Amino acid sequence: MLFKSLNCIIISMMLGFGILILFISGFLEFPSVSSSSSMPSLTDHINSIKRTPDPFTDLVGAFKKWDSEVGCTQFKEKHKFVPLKNGSSSSSSSSSSSLQNVDGAIDCGALKMDHVSVLVKGWTWIPDNLDNLYSCRCGLSCLWTKSSVLADKPDVLLFETTTPPSQRHEGDPLRAYMDLEAERRRSGVEDIFIGYHAKDDVQATYAGSLFHNNRNYHVSSYKNNDILVYWSSSRCLPRRNQLAKDLLKLLPHHSFGKCWNNVGGLDRALSMYPECSNNANSAPKWWDHLHCSMSQYKFVLAIENTVTESYVTEKLFYALDAGAIPIYFGAPNVLDFVPPHSIIDGTKFSSMEELASYVKALANDPVAYAEYHAWRRCGVLGNYGKTRAGSLDTLPCRLCEIVSRKGGRKARTL
Repeated sequence: MLFKSLNCIIISMMLGFGILILFISGFLEFPSVSSSSSMPSLTDHINSIKRTPDPFTDLVGAFKKWDSEVGCTQFKEKHKFVPLKNGSSSSSSSSSSSLQNVDGAIDCGALKMDHVSVLVKGWTWIPDNLDNLYSCRCGLSCLWTKSSVLADKPDVLLFETTTPPSQRHEGDPLRAYMDLEAERRRSGVEDIFIGYHAKDDVQATYAGSLFHNNRNYHVSSYKNNDILVYWSSSRCLPRRNQLAKDLLKLLPHHSFGKCWNNVGGLDRALSMYPECSNNANSAPKWWDHLHCSMSQYKFVLAIENTVTESYVTEKLFYALDAGAIPIYFGAPNVLDFVPPHSIIDGTKFSSMEELASYVKALANDPVAYAEYHAWRRCGVLGNYGKTRAGSLDTLPCRLCEIVSRKGGRKARTL
């Protein structure tokens, strides 16, 4: 009996010693604990598959591989978007705390007017093509114009670069003031304030199609794999310039603007991509070929001028529209505004080296890369639906609705 017990002890010791030897030699590994917040979730996907690097150039081919290995059913399940009763939403990737309830039903009974006219005063950077007569919710019609002839008795005056009148008398139009710059500030004398934050009276995002007119929107199926990143900036702000330099020195890139230009001039895009020419009979403008040029690259570097909550500008949405993956530095709550799994948030990486390694791995994995485009192919908008609904495209109706609720010219003076 003693002999059998001794044998058991010896065998157990030998097995334990053998496992220890295998572990030390690297044959066996215990799972390590890593921070899920330092890297995007797709890193685990890449590491777990350990596929042979495939430096693909055909985006459509990448989509086909993703369809066969992942597919929309799995993607939709992973990124469910459930509307809540209070008008916000719940998603596995983000919340909508920074967006107003802009796409739901409104209380039609609260509207006091069935027609509102908006007269835009002074210079504004919003394009003239916004001028129109709009059919809005609850049967409300809305005239938005810069013409004092067409809006001879406006219900509201809109100011952007000039300050509204300091006083409003009974029967005068309401005063709306808009500031979409990073450090938005109320004029102090407006009746309605338009900004980029949900706390403002009317929120406006840059996600719409307002600035898309007269541009070449050719999206290339070919993706350059020798040069991975597109960047263009001609306002060389120190912080943004340094941030771009720190990342781009680690990645093959083309810089088309004045800042760190490495393509041989500001007009090189059209000679590199002649199919992006918009109109051969007129002098090219930088915005004519912007999206078409971006679409040739797998990634677009998008850096905001200022890091401020909810300040997400066209820099990000241009890249999404062009069919590239944005590498984004800016608003800390950016995920509130974009489709699920559509961007690389550069601030989530512990170093530029870590970010660059991730970008290179993604560029060589067609399935992992295609997943960043799955939202549009599978119809999964998430918070992006609200972002688009709250864009400048819909500003006329949303402004007219609040003017109607206040009563326009009949609104009481403060």
